Amino acid sequence: MNKLKQSRAASFAVVAIVYVIAAAVGIITYRALDLAWWASLLIADIAATAATFIFSVIFGNASVYDPYWSVQPPFILAAFALGKPLTPFGVLLLIAVSFWAVRLTANWAYTFGGLYHQDWRYTMLKEKTGVFYPFINFAGIHMVPTLVVYGCILPAVYAVVHSVEANIWSVLLVLLSVCAAAMQGIADIEMNRFRKNKSGAFIRDGLWKYSRHPNYLGEILMWWGVGLSVVCASPDAWYLAFGALANTVLFLAVSIPMADGRQSRKEGFAEYKKQTRMLLPIKK
Repeated sequence: MNKLKQSRAASFAVVAIVYVIAAAVGIITYRALDLAWWASLLIADIAATAATFIFSVIFGNASVYDPYWSVQPPFILAAFALGKPLTPFGVLLLIAVSFWAVRLTANWAYTFGGLYHQDWRYTMLKEKTGVFYPFINFAGIHMVPTLVVYGCILPAVYAVVHSVEANIWSVLLVLLSVCAAAMQGIADIEMNRFRKNKSGAFIRDGLWKYSRHPNYLGEILMWWGVGLSVVCASPDAWYLAFGALANTVLFLAVSIPMADGRQSRKEGFAEYKKQTRMLLPIKK
């Protein structure tokens, strides 16, 4: 097991197999249910996440779940779009989500060192929660993000299922999503370059000069663009914006405080925080 974890190639192969199994579990679960499409999808998504969780326990590494965030949305949307005549709006949504997914998955693959490495946040939670970690691992690390991303992709699936037609505002909001994903890509390239060169305690170049978390800002804008584009086209489905709202709350209440908390251990963080806004480059 240790030798497998140390091999980056073997780790990639294992993760790929895990996700093939998770996808199979999700598909079988969905087809076995006789419920409304959104309810069947929710239960199938939970089942696929549970399968991924089991493998994260087997390999002793919660980061087995990390690609789920970017792999789940395009897989779900493509599955519903398969064999169905898409409206131009449905095509736009599929392109936007696929572009976002390819970019995010590529960044994960670039930074993935192997199954021996676990995200520092998961390790910290394990140290802090002790005997309660298995529950935190399943509910907090695996299930909450799955439910949030389910809510984020639901508007796009709704648009495909109901053959929703776009209006001008819908098109502009989808373009916002594409631009947000591109911004995330630029931010990731800048961060990877910074880490490679190890130039200083804090990154202050490019997008990071104006925001401490431009990658998170891009993620938030991505799903507001998708959600609101569908709501603009189908105002009666206003509730579909709750996925983007949940995603925003997750970043503001969990991801950003954890990242800033870790950065605060470095000398000069107070001055850096004062000079650089959290998300939007707007001065107080």
